[in-house]
Amino acid sequence: MSLKIVRNDFPTVVLYIFLVTAGMLMLYSVGRPPDGYNWDIPEMLGSFMGKQFIWLLISVAAWFIVHHFIDRDIWVKGSYPIYGITLLMLLLVLIFGKEINNARSWFSIAGFTFQPSELAKFGAALAMAAFLSQWSEKLNSIGSVGSGLLIMALPAGLIMLQPDPGSALVFGSFLLVMYREGLSPLILMLGIFTATMFLIGILFPTTLLAGGLLGLLLIIMALSVPRRLRLWLAGTIVLLAASVYAYTIGVGWLVLLALFLAFCAASTYHVLRQNIRLVMLSFGALFWGVLIAFAANFTFNNVLRPHQQDRIDAWLRPTGMSEQGALYNITQSKLAIAAGGLSGRGLEDGTITKYDYVPEQETDFIFSAVGESQGFIGSAVIILAFMALLWRISVIAERQKRTFARAYAYGVAGIILIHMLVNIGMTMGLMPVIGIPLPFISKGGSSLLSFTVMIAVLVKLDRHRVDV
Repeated sequence: MSLKIVRNDFPTVVLYIFLVTAGMLMLYSVGRPPDGYNWDIPEMLGSFMGKQFIWLLISVAAWFIVHHFIDRDIWVKGSYPIYGITLLMLLLVLIFGKEINNARSWFSIAGFTFQPSELAKFGAALAMAAFLSQWSEKLNSIGSVGSGLLIMALPAGLIMLQPDPGSALVFGSFLLVMYREGLSPLILMLGIFTATMFLIGILFPTTLLAGGLLGLLLIIMALSVPRRLRLWLAGTIVLLAASVYAYTIGVGWLVLLALFLAFCAASTYHVLRQNIRLVMLSFGALFWGVLIAFAANFTFNNVLRPHQQDRIDAWLRPTGMSEQGALYNITQSKLAIAAGGLSGRGLEDGTITKYDYVPEQETDFIFSAVGESQGFIGSAVIILAFMALLWRISVIAERQKRTFARAYAYGVAGIILIHMLVNIGMTMGLMPVIGIPLPFISKGGSSLLSFTVMIAVLVKLDRHRVDV
Protein backbone atom coordinates (compact mmCIF):
# COMPACT_ATOMS: atom_id res chain seq x y z
CA MET A 1 0.00 0.00 0.00
CA SER A 2 1.41 3.40 -0.97
CA LEU A 3 0.89 6.29 1.42
CA LYS A 4 0.12 9.73 0.04
CA ILE A 5 -0.36 12.71 2.30
CA VAL A 6 -1.90 16.02 1.21
CA ARG A 7 -1.76 19.32 3.03
CA ASN A 8 -4.05 20.27 5.90
CA ASP A 9 -7.35 21.76 4.81
CA PHE A 10 -6.39 25.43 5.05
CA PRO A 11 -9.91 26.95 5.30
CA THR A 12 -10.84 24.63 8.19
CA VAL A 13 -7.70 25.51 10.13
CA VAL A 14 -8.22 29.24 9.53
CA LEU A 15 -11.86 29.08 10.66
CA TYR A 16 -10.83 27.17 13.78
CA ILE A 17 -8.19 29.80 14.62
CA PHE A 18 -10.67 32.62 13.98
CA LEU A 19 -13.35 31.16 16.25
CA VAL A 20 -10.91 30.38 19.05
CA THR A 21 -9.48 33.90 18.83
CA ALA A 22 -12.98 35.36 18.91
CA GLY A 23 -13.68 33.27 22.00
CA MET A 24 -10.60 34.60 23.79
CA LEU A 25 -11.62 38.19 23.00
CA MET A 26 -15.15 37.58 24.28
CA LEU A 27 -13.81 36.09 27.51
CA TYR A 28 -11.55 39.13 27.85
CA SER A 29 -14.67 41.26 27.56
CA VAL A 30 -16.91 39.40 30.01
CA GLY A 31 -14.13 38.84 32.55
CA ARG A 32 -12.88 42.43 32.55
CA PRO A 33 -13.40 44.15 35.93
CA PRO A 34 -15.40 47.43 35.80
CA ASP A 35 -12.17 49.36 36.46
CA GLY A 36 -10.14 47.36 33.96
CA TYR A 37 -7.34 44.82 34.34
CA ASN A 38 -4.21 45.59 36.38
CA TRP A 39 -2.29 43.44 33.88
CA ASP A 40 -0.31 41.54 36.47
CA ILE A 41 0.28 37.89 35.64
CA PRO A 42 -1.55 36.27 38.59
CA GLU A 43 -4.66 38.36 37.94
CA MET A 44 -4.67 37.62 34.23
CA LEU A 45 -4.17 33.88 34.75
CA GLY A 46 -7.05 33.88 37.23
CA SER A 47 -9.41 35.60 34.81
CA PHE A 48 -11.75 33.82 32.42
CA MET A 49 -9.40 34.59 29.56
CA GLY A 50 -6.33 33.43 31.49
CA LYS A 51 -7.84 30.08 32.45
CA GLN A 52 -9.06 29.56 28.91
CA PHE A 53 -5.61 30.45 27.58
CA ILE A 54 -4.08 27.65 29.66
CA TRP A 55 -6.60 25.23 28.16
CA LEU A 56 -5.83 26.64 24.72
CA LEU A 57 -2.16 25.75 25.21
CA ILE A 58 -3.21 22.24 26.23
CA SER A 59 -5.48 22.03 23.17
CA VAL A 60 -2.70 23.20 20.82
CA ALA A 61 -0.43 20.56 22.33
CA ALA A 62 -3.14 17.96 21.73
CA TRP A 63 -3.44 19.09 18.09
CA PHE A 64 0.34 18.76 17.68
CA ILE A 65 0.32 15.26 19.19
CA VAL A 66 -2.58 14.16 16.96
CA HIS A 67 -0.78 15.30 13.82
CA HIS A 68 2.76 14.21 14.55
CA PHE A 69 2.67 11.28 16.95
CA ILE A 70 -0.59 9.39 16.41
CA ASP A 71 -1.04 7.37 13.26
CA ARG A 72 -4.32 7.70 11.41
CA ASP A 73 -5.13 3.99 11.84
CA ILE A 74 -5.06 4.40 15.62
CA TRP A 75 -8.30 6.37 15.43
CA VAL A 76 -9.89 3.74 13.21
CA LYS A 77 -8.80 0.68 15.17
CA GLY A 78 -9.10 2.36 18.55
CA SER A 79 -12.58 3.79 18.04
CA TYR A 80 -14.43 1.33 20.23
CA PRO A 81 -11.81 1.30 23.03
CA ILE A 82 -11.86 5.11 23.13
CA TYR A 83 -15.66 5.02 23.21
CA GLY A 84 -15.51 2.48 26.04
CA ILE A 85 -13.13 4.67 28.03
CA THR A 86 -15.45 7.64 27.71
CA LEU A 87 -18.38 5.53 28.94
CA LEU A 88 -16.28 4.44 31.93
CA MET A 89 -15.49 8.09 32.68
CA LEU A 90 -19.21 8.89 32.58
CA LEU A 91 -19.82 6.13 35.11
CA LEU A 92 -17.00 7.27 37.39
CA VAL A 93 -18.12 10.90 37.39
CA LEU A 94 -21.48 9.80 38.82
CA ILE A 95 -19.57 8.38 41.82
CA PHE A 96 -16.55 10.61 42.25
CA GLY A 97 -17.55 13.73 40.34
CA LYS A 98 -17.95 17.24 41.68
CA GLU A 99 -21.47 18.69 41.78
CA ILE A 100 -21.84 22.12 40.17
CA ASN A 101 -25.20 23.77 39.48
CA ASN A 102 -27.11 20.69 40.70
CA ALA A 103 -25.30 18.36 38.25
CA ARG A 104 -22.55 15.86 39.07
CA SER A 105 -20.76 16.29 35.75
CA TRP A 106 -17.19 17.32 36.56
CA PHE A 107 -13.94 15.83 37.78
CA SER A 108 -11.95 18.30 39.88
CA ILE A 109 -8.16 17.92 39.68
CA ALA A 110 -5.66 20.42 41.11
CA GLY A 111 -8.10 23.30 40.87
CA PHE A 112 -9.11 22.47 37.30
CA THR A 113 -12.43 20.90 36.39
CA PHE A 114 -12.96 18.52 33.49
CA GLN A 115 -16.32 17.46 32.05
CA PRO A 116 -16.16 13.92 30.61
CA SER A 117 -19.40 14.38 28.65
CA GLU A 118 -17.47 16.63 26.25
CA LEU A 119 -14.95 13.88 25.55
CA ALA A 120 -17.81 11.38 25.24
CA LYS A 121 -19.06 13.26 22.15
CA PHE A 122 -15.70 12.67 20.49
CA GLY A 123 -15.72 9.00 21.51
CA ALA A 124 -19.27 8.52 20.22
CA ALA A 125 -18.35 10.17 16.89
CA LEU A 126 -15.49 7.68 16.47
CA ALA A 127 -17.64 4.71 17.49
CA MET A 128 -20.48 5.70 15.15
CA ALA A 129 -18.00 6.10 12.27
CA ALA A 130 -16.49 2.70 13.00
CA PHE A 131 -19.93 1.09 13.18
CA LEU A 132 -21.15 2.62 9.93
CA SER A 133 -17.93 1.71 8.11
CA GLN A 134 -18.54 -1.96 8.92
CA TRP A 135 -21.84 -2.11 7.01
CA SER A 136 -21.68 -2.61 3.28
CA GLU A 137 -25.48 -2.61 3.09
CA LYS A 138 -27.87 0.20 3.92
CA LEU A 139 -29.24 0.64 7.42
CA ASN A 140 -32.40 -1.27 6.59
CA SER A 141 -32.58 -3.89 9.33
CA ILE A 142 -33.78 -3.61 12.91
CA GLY A 143 -30.44 -4.93 14.18
CA SER A 144 -28.31 -2.39 12.34
CA VAL A 145 -30.53 0.56 13.22
CA GLY A 146 -30.78 -0.60 16.83
CA SER A 147 -27.00 -0.91 17.14
CA GLY A 148 -26.53 2.63 15.85
CA LEU A 149 -29.14 3.99 18.23
CA LEU A 150 -27.48 2.14 21.11
CA ILE A 151 -24.18 3.93 20.43
CA MET A 152 -26.06 7.20 20.85
CA ALA A 153 -28.21 6.11 23.78
CA LEU A 154 -25.54 4.73 26.13
CA PRO A 155 -23.62 7.99 26.72
CA ALA A 156 -26.82 10.06 26.53
CA GLY A 157 -28.44 7.91 29.22
CA LEU A 158 -25.44 8.16 31.55
CA ILE A 159 -25.32 11.93 31.07
CA MET A 160 -29.03 12.19 31.88
CA LEU A 161 -28.26 10.61 35.25
CA GLN A 162 -25.95 13.52 36.18
CA PRO A 163 -28.43 15.15 35.21
CA ASP A 164 -27.33 17.17 32.18
CA PRO A 165 -30.13 17.01 29.57
CA GLY A 166 -28.43 19.61 27.38
CA SER A 167 -25.33 17.53 26.76
CA ALA A 168 -27.47 14.40 26.35
CA LEU A 169 -29.50 16.12 23.62
CA VAL A 170 -26.38 16.59 21.47
CA PHE A 171 -26.09 12.84 20.85
CA GLY A 172 -29.29 13.02 18.81
CA SER A 173 -27.21 14.69 16.10
CA PHE A 174 -25.87 11.27 15.11
CA LEU A 175 -29.22 10.54 13.47
CA LEU A 176 -28.05 12.87 10.68
CA VAL A 177 -24.93 10.75 10.21
CA MET A 178 -27.00 7.57 10.04
CA TYR A 179 -29.35 9.22 7.55
CA ARG A 180 -26.39 10.12 5.32
CA GLU A 181 -25.22 6.52 5.43
CA GLY A 182 -28.57 5.01 4.47
CA LEU A 183 -31.02 5.34 7.34
CA SER A 184 -34.59 5.30 6.05
CA PRO A 185 -36.23 8.75 5.86
CA LEU A 186 -39.25 7.21 7.60
CA ILE A 187 -37.18 6.66 10.73
CA LEU A 188 -35.94 10.24 10.61
CA MET A 189 -39.56 11.40 10.23
CA LEU A 190 -40.47 9.22 13.20
CA GLY A 191 -37.82 11.02 15.23
CA ILE A 192 -39.23 14.43 14.24
CA PHE A 193 -42.79 13.26 15.01
CA THR A 194 -41.67 11.94 18.41
CA ALA A 195 -39.96 15.22 19.31
CA THR A 196 -43.03 17.18 18.24
CA MET A 197 -45.38 15.02 20.29
CA PHE A 198 -43.05 15.31 23.28
CA LEU A 199 -43.15 19.10 23.19
CA ILE A 200 -46.91 19.23 22.61
CA GLY A 201 -47.37 16.73 25.45
CA ILE A 202 -45.70 19.20 27.81
CA LEU A 203 -47.86 22.09 26.64
CA PHE A 204 -51.29 20.45 26.55
CA PRO A 205 -53.24 17.72 28.39
CA THR A 206 -52.91 14.27 26.85
CA THR A 207 -56.65 14.08 26.18
CA LEU A 208 -56.58 17.31 24.16
CA LEU A 209 -53.59 16.11 22.15
CA ALA A 210 -55.26 12.75 21.49
CA GLY A 211 -58.36 14.55 20.21
CA GLY A 212 -56.29 16.80 17.96
CA LEU A 213 -54.34 13.84 16.61
CA LEU A 214 -57.56 11.92 15.92
CA GLY A 215 -58.96 14.95 14.07
CA LEU A 216 -55.82 15.22 11.93
CA LEU A 217 -55.92 11.51 11.09
CA LEU A 218 -59.62 11.75 10.17
CA ILE A 219 -58.80 14.57 7.72
CA ILE A 220 -55.99 12.48 6.18
CA MET A 221 -58.35 9.52 5.82
CA ALA A 222 -61.03 11.74 4.27
CA LEU A 223 -58.52 13.03 1.72
CA SER A 224 -57.57 9.44 0.87
CA VAL A 225 -61.01 8.21 -0.22
CA PRO A 226 -61.28 7.37 -3.93
CA ARG A 227 -64.83 8.73 -4.42
CA ARG A 228 -67.07 11.46 -2.96
CA LEU A 229 -64.08 13.29 -1.53
CA ARG A 230 -66.01 16.52 -0.91
CA LEU A 231 -68.74 14.70 1.01
CA TRP A 232 -66.23 12.91 3.25
CA LEU A 233 -64.27 16.09 3.85
CA ALA A 234 -67.40 18.13 4.65
CA GLY A 235 -68.61 15.49 7.09
CA THR A 236 -65.21 15.40 8.80
CA ILE A 237 -65.12 19.19 9.15
CA VAL A 238 -68.64 19.25 10.64
CA LEU A 239 -67.65 16.51 13.11
CA LEU A 240 -64.51 18.39 14.15
CA ALA A 241 -66.39 21.67 14.56
CA ALA A 242 -68.98 19.96 16.75
CA SER A 243 -66.17 18.36 18.76
CA VAL A 244 -64.48 21.70 19.38
CA TYR A 245 -67.76 23.18 20.61
CA ALA A 246 -68.49 20.19 22.84
CA TYR A 247 -64.98 20.40 24.32
CA THR A 248 -65.45 24.07 25.22
CA ILE A 249 -68.57 23.27 27.24
CA GLY A 250 -66.76 20.62 29.27
CA VAL A 251 -67.56 17.22 27.75
CA GLY A 252 -64.02 16.33 26.67
CA TRP A 253 -64.21 12.57 27.26
CA LEU A 254 -67.39 12.25 25.19
CA VAL A 255 -65.68 14.21 22.39
CA LEU A 256 -62.69 11.86 22.55
CA LEU A 257 -64.97 8.81 22.42
CA ALA A 258 -66.89 10.19 19.44
CA LEU A 259 -63.71 10.99 17.53
CA PHE A 260 -62.27 7.55 18.25
CA LEU A 261 -65.45 5.81 17.04
CA ALA A 262 -65.37 7.92 13.87
CA PHE A 263 -61.71 7.01 13.43
CA CYS A 264 -62.53 3.30 13.80
CA ALA A 265 -65.36 3.63 11.26
CA ALA A 266 -63.08 5.39 8.76
CA SER A 267 -60.41 2.74 9.34
CA THR A 268 -62.92 -0.03 8.67
CA TYR A 269 -63.89 1.62 5.38
CA HIS A 270 -60.25 1.82 4.28
CA VAL A 271 -59.64 -1.78 5.30
CA LEU A 272 -62.54 -2.83 3.09
CA ARG A 273 -60.96 -0.77 0.30
CA GLN A 274 -57.72 -2.71 0.98
CA ASN A 275 -55.88 0.44 2.01
CA ILE A 276 -54.20 -1.47 4.82
CA ARG A 277 -51.01 0.60 4.93
CA LEU A 278 -52.86 3.83 5.66
CA VAL A 279 -54.79 2.21 8.50
CA MET A 280 -51.69 0.68 10.06
CA LEU A 281 -49.76 3.95 9.87
CA SER A 282 -52.71 5.84 11.35
CA PHE A 283 -53.11 3.49 14.30
CA GLY A 284 -49.34 3.49 14.83
CA ALA A 285 -49.20 7.29 14.80
CA LEU A 286 -52.13 7.51 17.22
CA PHE A 287 -50.70 4.99 19.67
CA TRP A 288 -47.15 6.35 19.55
CA GLY A 289 -48.20 9.99 19.70
CA VAL A 290 -50.44 9.50 22.74
CA LEU A 291 -47.80 7.36 24.46
CA ILE A 292 -45.06 9.96 23.95
CA ALA A 293 -47.36 12.80 25.01
CA PHE A 294 -48.29 10.96 28.20
CA ALA A 295 -44.62 10.20 28.91
CA ALA A 296 -43.68 13.86 28.31
CA ASN A 297 -46.42 15.13 30.62
CA PHE A 298 -45.50 12.63 33.33
CA THR A 299 -41.76 13.39 33.03
CA PHE A 300 -42.31 17.14 33.18
CA ASN A 301 -44.57 17.02 36.24
CA ASN A 302 -43.00 14.15 38.20
CA VAL A 303 -39.36 13.72 37.15
CA LEU A 304 -37.91 17.12 36.30
CA ARG A 305 -36.72 19.35 39.12
CA PRO A 306 -38.48 22.70 39.70
CA HIS A 307 -35.66 24.74 38.14
CA GLN A 308 -35.73 22.51 35.05
CA GLN A 309 -39.51 22.95 34.80
CA ASP A 310 -39.06 26.71 35.04
CA ARG A 311 -36.54 26.69 32.19
CA ILE A 312 -38.94 24.82 29.91
CA ASP A 313 -41.85 27.07 30.93
CA ALA A 314 -39.71 30.13 30.17
CA TRP A 315 -39.23 28.76 26.66
CA LEU A 316 -42.63 27.28 25.80
CA ARG A 317 -45.06 29.38 27.87
CA PRO A 318 -43.38 32.52 29.20
CA THR A 319 -46.60 34.54 29.43
CA GLY A 320 -47.28 35.53 33.02
CA MET A 321 -43.90 34.42 34.37
CA SER A 322 -41.90 36.83 36.51
CA GLU A 323 -39.00 38.51 34.76
CA GLN A 324 -37.09 38.26 38.03
CA GLY A 325 -37.41 34.48 38.03
CA ALA A 326 -36.76 31.94 35.30
CA LEU A 327 -37.11 34.63 32.62
CA TYR A 328 -34.35 36.78 34.10
CA ASN A 329 -31.46 35.22 32.16
CA ILE A 330 -33.28 35.36 28.83
CA THR A 331 -34.54 38.92 29.42
CA GLN A 332 -31.08 40.23 30.29
CA SER A 333 -29.55 38.36 27.36
CA LYS A 334 -32.01 39.92 24.93
CA LEU A 335 -31.32 43.35 26.39
CA ALA A 336 -27.58 42.87 25.94
CA ILE A 337 -27.96 41.78 22.32
CA ALA A 338 -30.32 44.68 21.58
CA ALA A 339 -27.95 47.16 23.28
CA GLY A 340 -25.22 46.29 20.79
CA GLY A 341 -27.12 47.84 17.89
CA LEU A 342 -25.52 47.58 14.46
CA SER A 343 -21.81 47.76 15.25
CA GLY A 344 -21.64 47.11 19.02
CA ARG A 345 -20.28 49.01 22.01
CA GLY A 346 -16.77 47.55 21.91
CA LEU A 347 -14.99 44.95 24.01
CA GLU A 348 -14.57 47.22 27.04
CA ASP A 349 -17.73 49.33 26.94
CA GLY A 350 -20.58 46.85 27.19
CA THR A 351 -22.46 48.01 30.28
CA ILE A 352 -24.64 44.93 30.68
CA THR A 353 -21.66 42.65 30.15
CA LYS A 354 -19.28 44.70 32.31
CA TYR A 355 -21.55 44.66 35.36
CA ASP A 356 -22.54 40.98 35.06
CA TYR A 357 -26.24 41.54 34.47
CA VAL A 358 -26.37 38.35 32.38
CA PRO A 359 -25.77 35.26 34.56
CA GLU A 360 -23.42 32.64 33.09
CA GLN A 361 -22.39 35.12 30.41
CA GLU A 362 -19.00 33.45 30.05
CA THR A 363 -20.51 30.03 29.25
CA ASP A 364 -24.14 29.47 28.33
CA PHE A 365 -24.86 33.10 27.41
CA ILE A 366 -21.57 34.07 25.77
CA PHE A 367 -23.40 35.08 22.58
CA SER A 368 -25.14 37.88 24.46
CA ALA A 369 -21.66 39.36 25.05
CA VAL A 370 -20.96 39.01 21.33
CA GLY A 371 -24.18 40.89 20.58
CA GLU A 372 -23.48 43.75 23.00
CA SER A 373 -19.79 44.25 22.20
CA GLN A 374 -19.84 43.54 18.47
CA GLY A 375 -23.43 44.31 17.51
CA PHE A 376 -25.38 42.83 14.64
CA ILE A 377 -22.35 42.88 12.33
CA GLY A 378 -20.09 41.01 14.74
CA SER A 379 -22.82 38.52 15.64
CA ALA A 380 -23.47 37.85 11.96
CA VAL A 381 -19.75 37.31 11.35
CA ILE A 382 -19.60 34.70 14.13
CA ILE A 383 -22.66 32.88 12.79
CA LEU A 384 -21.29 32.99 9.23
CA ALA A 385 -17.97 31.62 10.48
CA PHE A 386 -19.78 28.66 12.04
CA MET A 387 -21.78 28.11 8.86
CA ALA A 388 -18.58 28.27 6.80
CA LEU A 389 -16.96 25.72 9.11
CA LEU A 390 -19.95 23.37 8.76
CA TRP A 391 -19.87 23.79 4.99
CA ARG A 392 -16.15 23.08 4.93
CA ILE A 393 -16.57 19.95 7.04
CA SER A 394 -19.26 18.72 4.64
CA VAL A 395 -16.85 19.31 1.72
CA ILE A 396 -14.20 17.30 3.55
CA ALA A 397 -16.75 14.55 4.26
CA GLU A 398 -17.89 14.17 0.67
CA ARG A 399 -14.37 13.89 -0.77
CA GLN A 400 -13.40 10.97 1.46
CA LYS A 401 -12.91 7.54 -0.08
CA ARG A 402 -13.40 5.76 3.23
CA THR A 403 -16.77 5.49 4.95
CA PHE A 404 -15.13 5.89 8.36
CA ALA A 405 -13.70 9.32 7.55
CA ARG A 406 -16.93 10.52 5.92
CA ALA A 407 -19.13 9.35 8.79
CA TYR A 408 -16.76 10.84 11.36
CA ALA A 409 -16.78 14.19 9.55
CA TYR A 410 -20.57 14.32 9.52
CA GLY A 411 -20.59 13.32 13.18
CA VAL A 412 -18.40 16.30 14.05
CA ALA A 413 -20.56 18.58 11.89
CA GLY A 414 -23.73 17.39 13.64
CA ILE A 415 -22.29 17.99 17.09
CA ILE A 416 -21.16 21.52 16.20
CA LEU A 417 -24.50 22.27 14.53
CA ILE A 418 -26.58 21.27 17.56
CA HIS A 419 -24.31 23.21 19.90
CA MET A 420 -24.48 26.32 17.74
CA LEU A 421 -28.25 26.28 17.19
CA VAL A 422 -29.16 25.56 20.80
CA ASN A 423 -26.65 27.91 22.41
CA ILE A 424 -27.39 30.90 20.18
CA GLY A 425 -31.11 30.08 20.33
CA MET A 426 -30.97 30.13 24.16
CA THR A 427 -29.68 33.70 24.23
CA MET A 428 -32.61 34.83 22.07
CA GLY A 429 -35.31 32.82 23.83
CA LEU A 430 -35.77 30.53 20.82
CA MET A 431 -34.45 27.45 22.63
CA PRO A 432 -34.75 26.24 26.22
CA VAL A 433 -31.92 27.11 28.60
CA ILE A 434 -30.33 23.68 28.86
CA GLY A 435 -26.72 24.67 29.39
CA ILE A 436 -24.50 23.70 26.48
CA PRO A 437 -21.52 25.85 25.40
CA LEU A 438 -20.93 27.63 22.11
CA PRO A 439 -18.00 25.72 20.53
CA PHE A 440 -14.62 27.53 20.66
CA ILE A 441 -16.27 30.66 22.11
CA SER A 442 -17.65 29.76 25.56
CA LYS A 443 -15.43 29.36 28.60
CA GLY A 444 -14.76 25.71 29.29
CA GLY A 445 -11.48 23.87 29.01
CA SER A 446 -12.93 20.42 28.44
CA SER A 447 -15.18 21.79 25.69
CA LEU A 448 -12.30 23.58 23.95
CA LEU A 449 -10.04 20.53 24.23
CA SER A 450 -12.72 18.17 22.96
CA PHE A 451 -13.66 20.29 19.94
CA THR A 452 -9.99 20.91 19.15
CA VAL A 453 -9.26 17.18 19.13
CA MET A 454 -12.36 16.57 16.97
CA ILE A 455 -11.16 19.06 14.37
CA ALA A 456 -7.54 17.85 14.59
CA VAL A 457 -8.53 14.22 13.97
CA LEU A 458 -10.78 15.32 11.11
CA VAL A 459 -7.95 17.24 9.44
CA LYS A 460 -5.61 14.29 10.05
CA LEU A 461 -8.01 11.86 8.36
CA ASP A 462 -8.49 14.26 5.46
CA ARG A 463 -4.73 14.46 4.89
CA HIS A 464 -4.76 10.73 4.16
CA ARG A 465 -7.83 10.76 1.91
CA VAL A 466 -5.82 9.75 -1.20
CA ASP A 467 -4.26 6.69 0.41
CA VAL A 468 -4.40 3.59 -1.76
